[in-house]
Amino acid sequence: MSNTDRQHDLVVWGATGVVGRLVAEYLTEQYTPDQLSLALGGRSESRLHKLETALGERRSAWDEIPIVLGDATEPESLHAIAEDTRVVCTTVGPYTKYGTPLVEACIAAETDYCDLTGEVNWVREMIDRYHDDAVEADTRIVHSCGFDSIPSDLGTKLVQSFAIDEFGTPCDMAQIYLEDSRGSVSGGTMASAIEMFRAASTDPLAQQTLRNPYSLAPKGERDGVDPGAQSVPKKDSLRSVWTAPSPMAVVNERVVRRSNALLGYPWGREFECTEVLPMGDGLGGLARANAVWAGITVATAGMAFGPTREGLRRFVFPDPGEGPTREQIESGYFTVRVLGRGTATDGPFVVESQISADRDPGYGATAKMLSEAAMCLVRDQTDSPLAGGILTPASGIGDPLADRLRQAGLDVQVDVWDRPPA
Repeated sequence: MSNTDRQHDLVVWGATGVVGRLVAEYLTEQYTPDQLSLALGGRSESRLHKLETALGERRSAWDEIPIVLGDATEPESLHAIAEDTRVVCTTVGPYTKYGTPLVEACIAAETDYCDLTGEVNWVREMIDRYHDDAVEADTRIVHSCGFDSIPSDLGTKLVQSFAIDEFGTPCDMAQIYLEDSRGSVSGGTMASAIEMFRAASTDPLAQQTLRNPYSLAPKGERDGVDPGAQSVPKKDSLRSVWTAPSPMAVVNERVVRRSNALLGYPWGREFECTEVLPMGDGLGGLARANAVWAGITVATAGMAFGPTREGLRRFVFPDPGEGPTREQIESGYFTVRVLGRGTATDGPFVVESQISADRDPGYGATAKMLSEAAMCLVRDQTDSPLAGGILTPASGIGDPLADRLRQAGLDVQVDVWDRPPA
């Protein structure tokens, strides 16, 4: 960053929300005021002071934490916040509704930024409107730094870096598997999903974004050989198990393809990636894959139809601000495995990466991932040729994030794959 004389290293924006609070708790547990100049940001001064008190009770070193006030509907307040910090870490969604003014403020102030959005229509808008401005400002706007999409994006980057180092060539395809997981959803997450489906039902650009597998690639490069997300159950070519479509593929696959493009296509322009849910082998695996596929199909249809979507919002989904209990967060877990296949001079090879955690993927684990992505930006610990732009975790931060996640307690591995995972 060009300006390091700022009052704060990091502002957690939306600190009193479900994930924002978890981020604030994690940062104050892992770091001291001598190591990190932290501020809590949001709209409600009383709620922020209550959080400050609670954090001080957990860690006495943090008995005083600065509070910054602003509102997404008042851009001037966001500009003031951005100008006074080196990095903004935001959990305030739906980003389609609330995110744009903060991105604008950070680019104007040359303040690095990270979030946990999975709203690909909004990310596409940010790319088209602000990528060039962020490049010119040497400002890193790093989207999707939570469960969407660090495990898939960083996992693929680890596979490719290992393949290039060990075999002298990248993998020509990556299969991403969301293995066993247990987690919950909050009202904020569902509000983001509703906004994305609402936009897709009325906005031609949003519709095109969801149809085109390369919709997050740079302008002029939004086509290629990859057919996109798996839409029906299939037998997996690498593991010989039945797989179902992944509901997160619409986000994660596009983020991975953007990483490849932003880095200058080190994995080749014909690189393909697919994210799936492994369901097991035999008739049982096929039955489970069909059941998951049917459930996803019904849920997608319900969200795509306006009256049904509104009914789900009012009577089924939790309200914004509601989230899982502490017990649910701590009892959750996930494993994302990436298998990359390539061909070296002496024959074919397969590389495997794995990222897993013993916390709810969308909350406890996401808080760690988002926090450590922010700390990479704060410490300028990145392995990237890109000094600015609308970036992805793999292209904007890279391998140093894997090291920080290991230190945070996540299991992050990469090696040659020599046997089918259980």
